[in-house]
Amino acid sequence: MPNTLASPKVVGLLASLFSQADTKDPAVLANIQKEADARFGGQRYHPSLTSLFDSAFLPVPPEVGQLLYVLTRSKRPATIVEVGTSYGISAIHFASALNDNCEGRLITAELSAAKVKGALANLQSLGLDRWVEIRHGNAFETLKDLDTPIDMLFLDGWKDFYLPLLKTLEPQLAPGALVIGDDTKLFPERLATYLAYVRDPANYQSVDLPIGDGVELSVKV
Repeated sequence: MPNTLASPKVVGLLASLFSQADTKDPAVLANIQKEADARFGGQRYHPSLTSLFDSAFLPVPPEVGQLLYVLTRSKRPATIVEVGTSYGISAIHFASALNDNCEGRLITAELSAAKVKGALANLQSLGLDRWVEIRHGNAFETLKDLDTPIDMLFLDGWKDFYLPLLKTLEPQLAPGALVIGDDTKLFPERLATYLAYVRDPANYQSVDLPIGDGVELSVKV
């Protein structure tokens, strides 16, 4: 059985991207926090600071990437939707699984033009771009015209938008669709309303996975 994720080119690029993130992100985030403290009372996710995140990788941890690969191989989704492409690390995991499944597509939304360019270049270097459509812009706009049911939804963008985006996309969720929310332990207060919603058994059956910075895995009931 093929395993694109274990191929030398994919392993090598992911190792490089994770290394760059470890090296660069602390300084980038420290500068953003400095600006936030000076201008916005410490709120580093103020909309005015959005452009400062262009050079931050903010990757899913390797173990979360492995989870995305395994879930995709197992579920064999026709359509995956991702919010928050960044430089394409999670997209590489998804696309590797789609490549091994020989079917499906990933539609991923990213606000930063610089990150769209970087993610596309990374996917193209691996020959995985044919499985991925990157939509540049506000996810509420770029994903509103989806013409197919969503089998998997991965939320990894701005945390305050998890719940509004989920509710916007819910009519498109296929029966038994998986919804994956990342960074739940890192931002518990900002994700409190999202977690309360997906943990309500009237809405979803949900489980808290203690990997990475916290992952909530939910299935639509």
